[in-house]
Amino acid sequence: MDLAGKTALVTGATGGIGSAIVERLRSAGARVAVADRVVDGIPAEVHLPGDLLDPEYADGLPGVAADRLGGLDIVINNAGVISRGPVTDTSDQDWALSLGVNVEAPFRICRAAIPIMADAGGGAIVNTASCWGLRPGPNHAVYCMTKAAVASLTQCMGMDHAHQGIRINAVCPNEVNTPMLRSGFEQRGFDPDTAVAELGQTVPIGRIAEPEDIADVVMFLISDAARYVCGALVEVNGGKPVS
Repeated sequence: MDLAGKTALVTGATGGIGSAIVERLRSAGARVAVADRVVDGIPAEVHLPGDLLDPEYADGLPGVAADRLGGLDIVINNAGVISRGPVTDTSDQDWALSLGVNVEAPFRICRAAIPIMADAGGGAIVNTASCWGLRPGPNHAVYCMTKAAVASLTQCMGMDHAHQGIRINAVCPNEVNTPMLRSGFEQRGFDPDTAVAELGQTVPIGRIAEPEDIADVVMFLISDAARYVCGALVEVNGGKPVS
């Protein structure tokens, strides 16, 4: 894939999936702006550290990225947090964090990016939703709800802005071998390596996803090979349903 001359903004750039996406974009020749709380260690052309819970920061990211990169062709809303447990175990802080990062930030970034892309003749946006947002899973009530919101927002925007040459889609992973998944196992008292291996046995393909598996689908969605894909929710689950 040749993305020479293309510019991209990636949120959640320091996470497992985010860093894999950044690496793929830059390897294809794109110039990348990375956004996360701390981005110093991520190779990229533009570093935009900040807190996505800050509305001013989220609203301004696409414009700043476009100014610094000389345009904005691609936006990847990848940042996300997981709140585990039923609603009765969900604190106000969990609620605010989950909605702020998983829903409000992508909304604000898309709202700001779409006019920039439209003025330039088009672009591609990929949001990271989840299989757990398409079907409910146990003990992740708020997480499932926020990812369902992202999925619905993606479908609506895909219809509303296709006529402007902007393709908006979502990638929907199941379990992925990321630091966030592993830290969740550690917090619950499990050995991450053992837990990941056991989880892989529940997947028909024989393993859980690696970040690169998700990044490759994102790269397809932003490419000309996906030129007729718009408003789609692409599941990347190794054949495993939510359970």
